[in-house]
This record gives sequence, C-alpha cells and structure tokens, in this order.
Amino acid sequence: MDDETARPGNEAEPEDGAGRERPAVASEGRPFGVGIDVGGTGVKAAVVDLETGSLVSARLREKTPSPSTPDAVAEAVARLIEGIEASGHRTKGMPTGAGLPGVAKDGWLRTAANIDDSWLKVRAQDVLEQHLDRPVVIINDADAAGLAEMRYGAGVGQHGVVLMLTIGTGIGSALFVDDRLVPNTEFGHLEFHRRDAETLVSGAARERRKLGWKAWAREFDQYLDRIYRYFSPDLVILGGGVSKETRRYLQYLTPRGPLQVARLLNSAGIVGAALAAAEAGGYRPPVSAGAGTVVAAG
Repeated sequence: MDDETARPGNEAEPEDGAGRERPAVASEGRPFGVGIDVGGTGVKAAVVDLETGSLVSARLREKTPSPSTPDAVAEAVARLIEGIEASGHRTKGMPTGAGLPGVAKDGWLRTAANIDDSWLKVRAQDVLEQHLDRPVVIINDADAAGLAEMRYGAGVGQHGVVLMLTIGTGIGSALFVDDRLVPNTEFGHLEFHRRDAETLVSGAARERRKLGWKAWAREFDQYLDRIYRYFSPDLVILGGGVSKETRRYLQYLTPRGPLQVARLLNSAGIVGAALAAAEAGGYRPPVSAGAGTVVAAG
C-alpha cells in the first residue's frame, strides 16, 4: 500500500481485510464513494470502490475530539476529506456516507452513544453537509459495518437471520433478515447483570475493568448466549476493534450456532457508510451477493 499521509493531525492507518487499498484509475468508470466512520475514540475516512469493497485511498484517521460536539467532529471529518483530496483523489460528486454511534433516523441522531449529547439538538446530516459542502447520508455505525460484511465480507451468501456485533468503545449491532437490514437495533444496550451490556463486556469495558482476555471472554460468552436465546441467529459475525484479537479469546467462547469473525475489520464502517450513501442515490451492487438493503426504516 502507498503510505499516504494527510495534513498534520491526520494519520494513515494500515489496511486490513477486504478493505485494503488499491490504486484508483479514473478511466475505469467504476463506482466510488466516500465513507466516514465516527467512533468514540477515532474518526476515519477513505474512498471506496463500491464494486469490490476495496479502499482506493489511504484510510485517514484523527482522534475523536473531546468534547465530541457536532461542529468539532464535522471539522475533523472535513480535515480528513481535505487530506484525501490532497493525495490526489477527487471526491466531489461521489456519494458520501457517515456512520455515527447512535440511532439514525431522518438525518437526526435520536440517541448519542459514546458521543456528545449535543448531537441530539441538531440535525446531524445538516451539520456534516454544511462542513463538507456536499450531500451526506447518515447511518448507525454498526449498521454500516454490517452492510459492508453482508455485501463484501463474512455475510456474503448468508440467508436467514444474521447478526453482526461490533465490539469496541461500546457494542453495536446490525441485524439482517434474508439479507435485509433491520436498522438501529442497539443490542449493546440490552440488560445484562442489571446494566447495559456494553458497560460490562465492550472492548473499552474490558480495559476499564482490567480484565484479562479469558475472564472477559467468559462474561462476553454469557452475553452472547443471551443473544442466541433471544434471536436464534443463523450466523453471528464479530467485528469492531476486538475482532482483531480473536486469537486471545475465541477459544473461550461456546456459541450456540455458527460464528464468524468479520473480514473487513476496521474498514467495515467506512465501506458500509459509502455503500449506504450510494444505495440512497439509487446504486445497486452486483446481484452476486446480498446487499443488505433496509426492510424497516422506523
């Protein structure tokens, strides 16, 4: 990969999974999109080849501002886009999507999980569009990652009930029924030992509680068992930052059904956000794989 860098404060991350970078060739006529992934600790962006799920720019990252107010986050995103543009990728006119940590409806965040509560007072889509000077589609961050895995990763060709869990600062979820997304499920907030599950068994909770991987895995296994009891998924996909550490804990899990590790890893949110924006504009991926379109918009 070409180790591109952006302006000071941005950093290019190493690529992984299906979201690895490859050179962009304008004459290909391929559908490209811009994906933005806003998390509790980092804000990331890249240009995505929508036919393959590959990144065609470096994946640039900044630390999530503190406090993570709408304007502060949008300014960070704008710097990332400027960095992508400075590296030679023209993003104007590309569908642009942003995955945000909360329930996303009609351009608004209705909950603010792991992000400043001030997001609830403004229309998130409007703030991002003003700072980026382009149309932006917003989507729940875990739903974006799930779309990417269903289209390009571990969920390709899977039918029935598929559930992706993204385990990092919190626990996000993306639920699919016969390749169709049921949005904004937020299963990280299921009650678990009288608390929100993500406060006990997210990746950040493991570090905060100073749990070793084995001890954490045994508690997460209890949460996973509850997921299987409630939803009887035909497949569970584990993603998010913790998915990169499966060799440390996978052997301690006892799932009731098939379980796979996400293939796109840290690129999934970016890829899925770009895909969501493209689909909102009428783009449809090749029919060779499930695209994960929305079945219930709430």
